[in-house]
Amino acid sequence: MARYELLNNITHKDLRVATRFGREFGDDVGMVMAFPTEFAELQREYPIFFRKDRDSGQWQAVALLGFDAKENLFLQGERWNAAYLPGAIAKGPFLIGFQEQRIEGELRREPVVHVDMDHPRIQAGDGEAVFLPQGGNSAYLDHISTVLRGIRDGVDAGQAMYAALDALGLIQPVSLEITLDEGHRVSLAGLHNIDRDRLAALDAEQLHALHRAGYLEGVYLVLASIHNLRRLMAEKQRRLRETAQ
Repeated sequence: MARYELLNNITHKDLRVATRFGREFGDDVGMVMAFPTEFAELQREYPIFFRKDRDSGQWQAVALLGFDAKENLFLQGERWNAAYLPGAIAKGPFLIGFQEQRIEGELRREPVVHVDMDHPRIQAGDGEAVFLPQGGNSAYLDHISTVLRGIRDGVDAGQAMYAALDALGLIQPVSLEITLDEGHRVSLAGLHNIDRDRLAALDAEQLHALHRAGYLEGVYLVLASIHNLRRLMAEKQRRLRETAQ
């Protein structure tokens, strides 16, 4: 169970976070949440799909990491084999919460950083310092704050974007039946993507509305990302050959 605390430089002055990777940190996952604010970075290395959240029924974007629930083909020992780390992984044990604060006489809900003190990256007892000896934010914490802002903005932007795409019928199920070699085939269910034919059938007014809202670029980034399936297949095939040998 997570044990979140409001991050501060007194209680957590000696806090360190392990930044290496491994199964012990929960990095052995087949997909992670993705956000429109990082689509431009993600699409260079990861296939991006959509799926419906089981609890809320709302659309989510996900970056595919492997072909099984516990398979991360980007994980190589303690190294993550990609130039860009998805925000859902990069945030580590931190998340943004909200706290009521009185600012200029007005009560507002302001974003604040929380930390899961039971997270394995903290329980490891080593890694990057969160605060400087004098109490200021470390470069690592500044980076985490940027990641968390991107996630917060991405969640808000994503809900509106996915609803707009769904209303136009652009999000459609895809069938992924992948043959890796003669003895290995994988089938991925529950994933959706942008339907190219429906996109091509939109009229000028609909396309302009997507462009004006800032969604059209995201649509093409998601479509471009699908080519990264070949990278995943190549890495999976390499590992299968290693196992056979």
